[in-house]
Amino acid sequence: MDRNSIWGLVIIGAILIGYTYLTKPSDEEIKAMKTRDSIARVERLRNEQLEAERVEALKKQYAEKKQDTAALQSEYGAFAGAVQQKEEIITLENKLVKLSINTLGGKIANVELKDYKTHDAEKLMLWGEKNSKFGLTFYAENKPMNTQDLFFTPVNSVKTVDASTAQQMVSMRLMAGEGKYIEYKYTLEPDSYMVSFDINVVGMQDVISLNQRDLTFNWAADIPSQEKGRKFENQYTNIYYKFFEDDVDNMSPSGEDEESLSTKVKWVGFKQQFFSSVLIADDSFKGIELKSVDMGEDDPILKNFDAAISLPYQGSQLENYPMEFYFGPNKYKTMRKYGKDIELHALVDLGWKMFAWVNKWFVIPIFNFLENHIANYGIIILILTIIIKLILAPLTYKSYMSTAKMKVLKPQIDEINERIPKDKAMERQQATMALYKKAGVNPMGGCLPMLVQFPILIALFRFFPSSIELRQKSFLWAEDLSSYDSILDLPFNIPFYGDHISLFCLLMAITNLVYTRMNSQMQSSQQMPGMQTMMYLMPLMFLFWFNGYASGLSYYYFIATLFTVAQTWAIRKYMVDEDKVLATIEANKKKPVKKSKFQQRLEEAAKQRGYKPPKK
Repeated sequence: MDRNSIWGLVIIGAILIGYTYLTKPSDEEIKAMKTRDSIARVERLRNEQLEAERVEALKKQYAEKKQDTAALQSEYGAFAGAVQQKEEIITLENKLVKLSINTLGGKIANVELKDYKTHDAEKLMLWGEKNSKFGLTFYAENKPMNTQDLFFTPVNSVKTVDASTAQQMVSMRLMAGEGKYIEYKYTLEPDSYMVSFDINVVGMQDVISLNQRDLTFNWAADIPSQEKGRKFENQYTNIYYKFFEDDVDNMSPSGEDEESLSTKVKWVGFKQQFFSSVLIADDSFKGIELKSVDMGEDDPILKNFDAAISLPYQGSQLENYPMEFYFGPNKYKTMRKYGKDIELHALVDLGWKMFAWVNKWFVIPIFNFLENHIANYGIIILILTIIIKLILAPLTYKSYMSTAKMKVLKPQIDEINERIPKDKAMERQQATMALYKKAGVNPMGGCLPMLVQFPILIALFRFFPSSIELRQKSFLWAEDLSSYDSILDLPFNIPFYGDHISLFCLLMAITNLVYTRMNSQMQSSQQMPGMQTMMYLMPLMFLFWFNGYASGLSYYYFIATLFTVAQTWAIRKYMVDEDKVLATIEANKKKPVKKSKFQQRLEEAAKQRGYKPPKK
């Protein structure tokens, strides 16, 4: 590896360090976030208590039936009959999802994904009913109304509706008189994560205030921790939204953030690391208020998400608002099948756009192909690594050849440096570049192959932590390839390192040290001052960076570096003879230097100005 290759590594390292530094919050921001987190946590607990007290009071009030008809009529108007009823849960399910729909509010109380469990083997619920919002707010007869406080009546009396073999529907109606109601209609297909959700407002012209132009659909939920590594789970948990016929965007993943969207939006998603709840408009939403609150490290809840969506109200006999919910895994292949136009697959974090194409068109297709034929994900990663390294083998060979050429030219470069004093730096540089040109050596030959591999390095850096295929898949000592592996849990936390020792991370660092040692021997005396220390420092930095990352990522880097060590050894022993390299260079020096047309034009222009090149 020549100095250009080293600079390539340094540039890559600098980019990673710079990205980490630039995205790291300042001390003031951390302090402010902790303060906000504490306030938010206290506020959430207070709201939970108030909500529990309010619901309990309503239940007691309904059970005792102490309110007379006149009082109910005065407080709830046309909805007085939707107060004194019994709370029931209606279940709508297929083989993939199970929705619990509460007659109080007619709302989705919780969603269970049947094929998945939390990291501690509990049922995986996308959100819980506690501290959640799901319903319409509006003015009726000059009184503020919230549908989640009122009882809906199921159209059918069946408590469990099974959609495993055929499409099924659950209809809940909030009655306001004969032929007047608000209906929530949930429709589920077999083997689908998509739930059709229709809101129908029927015959409500004389109930809902005519001067009200919008109804507001409120959807809010506490997002619980589901995974082993809370730090990265929290980092990947966020509110996403897709602009109508435009790109997908997201809110800040840390602290508290608010967005007011006045343009058309196709969908809003409450995204977790590996699962999402997405509300999709049949056409588009216009007017959405979003809020995200980070609950802090000590709270079992990661974040609270809140979306207030404006639905236009015309005051017609029938107002229909067709929508869909996606309740399912953040799996690229699964999300793509629901339509390219809505871009649900954008919820799978494939990295920056400039690198995401590597995952989209290269890594994921290979990974899916191997997944269809191999059950062990550790073996899949191994084969994927070998395929990538074989494809990049010509670049590895080219990089090594560049290093070999620079090494055999080293004595001649030293001769130039001895002949031309340091104070004539420009003349020394020109002589060196002239030597490179005559010898047919590209001084950037070692750097460019490294930079070509950089998109793959970054793409895989994002692929493994967000790949649900690796979730809870074990390999050797790693229990979950999507989270960190630990061979020893430490009784204390080491700053910037963590409270455990990841063996795959340790092996990755060791193989990088071996590779660094191999390259330092190859470079011999051409090493730049201080560069050897930098080269040995990089593997140590990797040890700190990747200790808490997905073990699948560390395993990949370990195998990739080990393969590179083997490739380098094989090229050095069987494919490259430095004496032949030197002989080729000497032969190139005897050939006339071919000038480019651009260089010829420059020299011609210089001659016209009276410039005479120095005699050789």
